[in-house]
Amino acid sequence: MGLKYIETIKSIILLLLVLLSVMFTFTIWTFTPNYEPMEQLQTVDISIAEKKTIDEIIKPYKVITNLKDQVLGSVDSGKINTILSEMGTWNLTNLQRVNQDMTKLDISQVLRQPSQMILYFQGEVPILVYDNVLLIDDTSIPEDTFNRLVIDWSQSTQLPTVHFLSETSGIHYQAQVSLPNRSSFLRNIVDVGQSFAEYAEIDRGNAPFLAVSKDPVTIKRYTYYQEEVNPIQFRNALFSDPSAVRRNQTDTNIEEYVDDHRARMDVNTKNKTLTYVMPVAESQEIAIPSELLVNTIDFINEHGGWTDDFRYAYMNPISRYVKFQLYVDGLPVYSDQSGTNEIIEYWGESQIYKYIRPYYKLVNFETVDEELPSGLDVVEALKESDELDFDLIDEISTGYYLIHDENSRLLILQPCWYYLIKDNWFRFIPDGSSEGGDRVGLE
Repeated sequence: MGLKYIETIKSIILLLLVLLSVMFTFTIWTFTPNYEPMEQLQTVDISIAEKKTIDEIIKPYKVITNLKDQVLGSVDSGKINTILSEMGTWNLTNLQRVNQDMTKLDISQVLRQPSQMILYFQGEVPILVYDNVLLIDDTSIPEDTFNRLVIDWSQSTQLPTVHFLSETSGIHYQAQVSLPNRSSFLRNIVDVGQSFAEYAEIDRGNAPFLAVSKDPVTIKRYTYYQEEVNPIQFRNALFSDPSAVRRNQTDTNIEEYVDDHRARMDVNTKNKTLTYVMPVAESQEIAIPSELLVNTIDFINEHGGWTDDFRYAYMNPISRYVKFQLYVDGLPVYSDQSGTNEIIEYWGESQIYKYIRPYYKLVNFETVDEELPSGLDVVEALKESDELDFDLIDEISTGYYLIHDENSRLLILQPCWYYLIKDNWFRFIPDGSSEGGDRVGLE
């Protein structure tokens, strides 16, 4: 009896095994594991601050208007911005070189002509770069520089003329202005220029043209909190592989960041400054001025390094050096400690070689008005000084002296008069000042 049904039982068992196998296979195919959602890897944000355009970085610090029997001047940011906005609507045509070997006396004669406005720039500006601000209709813009830009409307029946002058090289270019709206030119250039404060030209023979304010000037004295930008943000922006960077404490106030490619960043936690160096990028070749300036601006824009109002101030193509200076209320900020008030770049073969800068932001805490003596009073005091030759002074203007209160982490911007000798700005310290020490000092 058992033998009769054994084959049937085997068949049933085999069928059940097959069905069970099919069921397991289907379960495996359709099974979806209940994994916890994976945490998305965070990308490094290297945009520390906003990018800036050429016209925000290359700006005049002072404007002088020469009339027939009057000299007027201003350092007011609002008025200067109105002038620059108007200039941004122009087209320049017929750019040509007038002279290439002018003396300072020759340039002074151009600058003192009536019915014109003079824009003062701290550093030599390549004409080719300023084409981004003042459109030049020319296919072959020269690789020359200027530090004085003159708007001449003396010929009332003709279009205005723009002059590019360099007190350093003696080069002089001029171009015709194509005005889209003459009424706008009269309102935003001529009328604004005539609203400036009264200045006086200082007569000193063959020395450069110099004009200063006749009356005392009132300037805001600022006290700022020092808001730190985390140096890690600069590490992430400057090193090709931030995760491979090693951090070492080499001194009480010095932190060192290094990688395997010999790149190094030293952070001074006391002064809130940093220095980044990429030794393999160093170059000894003389740079082309326009390329040097554009490359250094682009480098800072790449990581949004304009943490405050920094403006172009100086360039040396031989050493491939460019400096951008801190400005507040349209006035330059000077300091005894390098790197606390400026961004310095040495451009290498095709990338940055050395980068020095502060890593703080200014947060306004307190503002008070402070009166400075007139420019004429400063001129008289400098003439009487036994420590300098007054005729060597190229310029006299106002600015801020940076005082660092380390205990309270406050930065004080003290309004001061400054004077320029051979590309160096010196702070004017009146006799009897409580600061003591030398009356003049290199900033």
